[in-house]
Amino acid sequence: MDPIFAGNGKPDRLTPLGGSMTVYGNPTTRNLPHMRILLLVSAFNGLTQRVWCDLKENGHDVGVLLAPVHDEASMTEAVDEIAPELILCPFLKHRVPESIWGRYPTVVIHPGAVGDRGPSSLDHATLDGRDRWGVTALSAVEEMDAGPVWATKTFAMPEVPIAKSALYNGPVADAAMDCVAEVLRMVAAGERPKPAEEWPVEVAGTGELPLLRRKAFEIDWSAPATEIARRIAAADGAPGAPATIDGMTYCLFDAATTTEDNPGATPGTVVGVDTDAVAIATGEGTLWVGYAATLAAKRGPKLPAAWVLETEHAPYRAMPEALAESTYEREGDIGYLTIRSYSGAMHTQQCHRLTDAVRKALVEDTAILVVRGTEHAFSNGIHLGVIEAAPDPAAEAWDNIRAIDELCLALAEAEQLTIAAFTANAGAGGVMAGLCADITVAREGVVLNPYYDMGIFGSELHTWGLPSRVGNEKADELLGAKLPISAAEAARIGMISDLGPREAAAFDGWLRALAKSYVEPEAYVPALAARESRRACAMPMSYYQSIELAEMARDIFDDRYGFAAKRKAFITKAAPTETPAKIRF
Repeated sequence: MDPIFAGNGKPDRLTPLGGSMTVYGNPTTRNLPHMRILLLVSAFNGLTQRVWCDLKENGHDVGVLLAPVHDEASMTEAVDEIAPELILCPFLKHRVPESIWGRYPTVVIHPGAVGDRGPSSLDHATLDGRDRWGVTALSAVEEMDAGPVWATKTFAMPEVPIAKSALYNGPVADAAMDCVAEVLRMVAAGERPKPAEEWPVEVAGTGELPLLRRKAFEIDWSAPATEIARRIAAADGAPGAPATIDGMTYCLFDAATTTEDNPGATPGTVVGVDTDAVAIATGEGTLWVGYAATLAAKRGPKLPAAWVLETEHAPYRAMPEALAESTYEREGDIGYLTIRSYSGAMHTQQCHRLTDAVRKALVEDTAILVVRGTEHAFSNGIHLGVIEAAPDPAAEAWDNIRAIDELCLALAEAEQLTIAAFTANAGAGGVMAGLCADITVAREGVVLNPYYDMGIFGSELHTWGLPSRVGNEKADELLGAKLPISAAEAARIGMISDLGPREAAAFDGWLRALAKSYVEPEAYVPALAARESRRACAMPMSYYQSIELAEMARDIFDDRYGFAAKRKAFITKAAPTETPAKIRF
């Protein structure tokens, strides 16, 4: 009997009533001649990972090169050594030199509609209140974003502005994937791109727009809350929207609004607080902020707003649902718990509150509990930013990992049948937390990083949750390779049980139908039996937690694999000095 996973292989797959697993993958990238494709990028970010997964899982020979910022010679030499048939640039901040695009077909995926040019496309689109925007695949030429167009895809902008990162990983990434698929089809067919002026104008008024620096997002508190929230959304991530509150300057993130005014309160004054969120008076309505950072000589770390802003005398006021960490609703025998975390990171207190929310939901007399993320985030595990900013980072990391373990235990030991839904990308402990449920599903297009790559062993019951689904050998492979996989691949290998549609509303309907199908006795009874079989093949959950925490203690307090340095590099977004071997050709 294996002490980590006492079973040979994996338990019976849990599939929805009366059907087999549905795969919604992108069919346009399949059945094409296999190509040697280089992804020339500034970072191996979410979109790059999604493109990499799609191409690799469809049989193409794919490698990544992180482009040096100021070293064209070494970049050119590296590309020559690879000799790709096609170069794709899904996320590249700098110009491609002619020594590359002049010799290799090079296609840039630009986050703007045809005719748009410049490095701040999404910032402008959100600030200007565009109702429609797009993504364009164009050939690299001397002038940035000016080459002939291979493909374009437009999409409706959200009526209520969303954070730039959510826009990028949602509608922009979806449109980018369609453009990549069309580029591959055209290359395989020997077709060529057309000049931008030959394309129909789907978004009017595009042109070259300047780089927007932080000052362009400065907040005027006399403006309506909705306008301020739009500025914060447009500046999300970088450069951040600067604001002066009580004589101090901050950058604000993660905003929502309410229509209630604040008679007698000067705009820019803190007027309420709820958990981590802070309410601020504006010229019209109230602005709620979930995250903030100090701004002096340089920007401080992004932390929960109530930890950064002065809230000592602020009264309690209920935050809007848009910022709530969790919401619960019930439909008959099914409970739906939606968890929300800004950028997917969950700090110690938040993990405790989410655990309480899960336990409270499990007290209900429901048959099934569905735990899902939002359209824009699921979880990436512990909060490295809060850990790095803590007076004692090691102590905070230890508290954080134990707190998220309690959340995992609540799911793994539940009496009700539990379903976890990866509604958005997830990584590390966030993936492992989802695997603690009895049934785990995902939206098509979601990218999962089922491993730990920060100098830590990891916890979240991963020594049980992952092997119990894919077997010991595959679990070791995933944890050792430290590479992303698509939700479609996760479904293929049995890591998740099923795959739902990409469109958020359609996925919500699909998830509800799936949950309802399990209420029926002919599905519920076998599902519970499969759950009990999975548990019977395992040691007590405390066994796995003890093994993992013993390893984590050495990683956190002894720093045996460089957790402190790797964490700091991640938080400060330090550029890697070379492309990691695991993603090179």
